[in-house]
Amino acid sequence: MPPHTLTRTAGRLLIAAVAFVTVTCATNPVTGRRQLSLISESDEIALGKQASQEVEQTIGLVEDAELQAYVRRIGLAMAATSQRPSLPWTFGVVDDPTPNAFALPGGFVYVTRGMATLMSSEAELASVLGHEIGHVTAKHSVSAISQQQLAQIGLGVGGLLIPRLQRFQGLVGTGLGLLFLQHGREAEREADDLGFQYASARGYAMSEMADVFRSLERLPGSEGSALPTFLSSHPSPAERVKTIEQKAAAQPTGSRGSIVREAEYLRQVDGLVYGEDPRQGFFRDGRFLHPDLRFQFSFPRGWKGQNLKQAVLGTSANQDAALQLTIVRGAPESAAREFGETQGIRLAQTSRDDVNGLPAIVARFEAQAESGVLGGIASWISHGGRTYQLLTYTGAAALSAQDGTFRQIIDSFGPLRDQAALNVQPKRLDIVTVAERQTLSEFNRRLPSAVTIEELAVINEVTGGSAMLAQGSLVKRVVGSAAAPQLSGGRR
Repeated sequence: MPPHTLTRTAGRLLIAAVAFVTVTCATNPVTGRRQLSLISESDEIALGKQASQEVEQTIGLVEDAELQAYVRRIGLAMAATSQRPSLPWTFGVVDDPTPNAFALPGGFVYVTRGMATLMSSEAELASVLGHEIGHVTAKHSVSAISQQQLAQIGLGVGGLLIPRLQRFQGLVGTGLGLLFLQHGREAEREADDLGFQYASARGYAMSEMADVFRSLERLPGSEGSALPTFLSSHPSPAERVKTIEQKAAAQPTGSRGSIVREAEYLRQVDGLVYGEDPRQGFFRDGRFLHPDLRFQFSFPRGWKGQNLKQAVLGTSANQDAALQLTIVRGAPESAAREFGETQGIRLAQTSRDDVNGLPAIVARFEAQAESGVLGGIASWISHGGRTYQLLTYTGAAALSAQDGTFRQIIDSFGPLRDQAALNVQPKRLDIVTVAERQTLSEFNRRLPSAVTIEELAVINEVTGGSAMLAQGSLVKRVVGSAAAPQLSGGRR
C-alpha cells in the first residue's frame, strides 16, 4: 500500500477512534464529571463476577456463616444509600491472614480474615467497607481498565472489533489480576471521603476510621499472600489519619456519628483464626505439610512456595522452574489422560509408578505457553481417596538440567505421619473482659498470648505494654501455638 494511502487510512482510524472515545465517555455518578469509560455497566458487573468467583475459589471464604451474614448486612446497608444502589452488591470475608480489603468492579467487596482480626469495632468495619464501596461507586477500576485498554489498543479502535469481555483479558488478566489494579493518590482520597460519607450517614463514629490506618501502619507486613497490601496506595497512612481526624472534628456536634458497637463486633470475631492456619497446610524446614489432607512433599533448596486454597505453587530461586500441586478429578489414569488431551499439551513416556507406596502415573510433557514451549514432568498420585496432580516444569530446552530436581520433588510426595504436624492447631482470637484496671503487660502476664506484646498492643489499638486497660473493657488475646510445630525425626 502506498504511503499516502497509509496516511489516509491512519487518519480515518484516528477519527473513528476519537468518535469512539467520545461516545464512551460517561458521567461519573459520584463527581458528576465526564469520565472515560470503555466498559458498560453490564461488562463491569460481568468482569467483577468472574473475578469474584476466582477469588472465592482460589483464596476461599471464611467458614463462619454468622460472621459472613454480619459483614454482608453492614455492607448492604451502606451500599443501598450510595450513588449506585442497584448494583448486585456482594460482601464477604476471605480466608487470608493479611490485613486487607478490596473491591472488584460491579460491587463485589471483600475484607480478609486478617483485617477482621485487626479491627475492633463495627464502626471500623463500616469505614473499611465504605472505602471499598467508594472505589466501586466512583468507578475507579473501570477508569483504570479503560486507561490500560486505551493504551494497548491504540485509542480504542481495536475495542470495536474484539468480542465482549475478551478485550480485557490481556490488560488485567482474569480473577486475581483485577486485584492488582493500582488506584492513584486522588482515587484513594476520594474513596476515603466516600467511605467517611457512607459510614457517617449510617451514624457510625468516624473517628474510628483513623484507628484502622494507625494499626495497619504499625503491623508488620505479611509475605506469601495472594493479595496486594492495603497500604500500597499513594497517600501515607499518617496523612490519611490526619485528614480523617480533621473531617470528624469538623462535623457539627449534633450530626457526629456515635455508633461504635465494639462489643457486638468483638463477639463476631471471638474464636476467629488468627494468622496463618496450619490446618490448611504450612511450610517447615523445606517441606510443605498438610495436616487435614495428611500429605507432605519437599521443596528444593532455595525454592519459594505459596499455599492457596486450591493449589500449592513453587518457584526456583532463579525463577526458571516451577511446580504446581492441585487435586484433580478421577483416578490417576483418567486424570493423566484428560491432561494429555488438553489443547497445546503433549504427553510422552507415560508410565505407572509407585511413589512412597502410593499408586501413581508419571509422564514427561510439553506445553505451548505465551513465553514459549515448556517442558516438565507430571505425576498423578492417589492418596486418601484423592488424586494429586503434581506438575514440575521449566523451559523445554532446560528440562534435562532440571530432570533430577523434578524427580526429587515428585519422589518426596507421601503420607504425613508425624503426630506433631497432624495435631497442630491454629492460633485464635480470645476476647476477655478485664476484671480490674491493669496495664496490657500485666494482662499478658496473667493471660499470656501467643504473639509478642508489641503485636498484642497493635491488635488492641493501644500504644504499648504500659497502656492502661479499664475494668470491664474487652481485650483481645491470641491463644494457641505460637509457631508451626517442631517436627520429630527427619524427612518421611
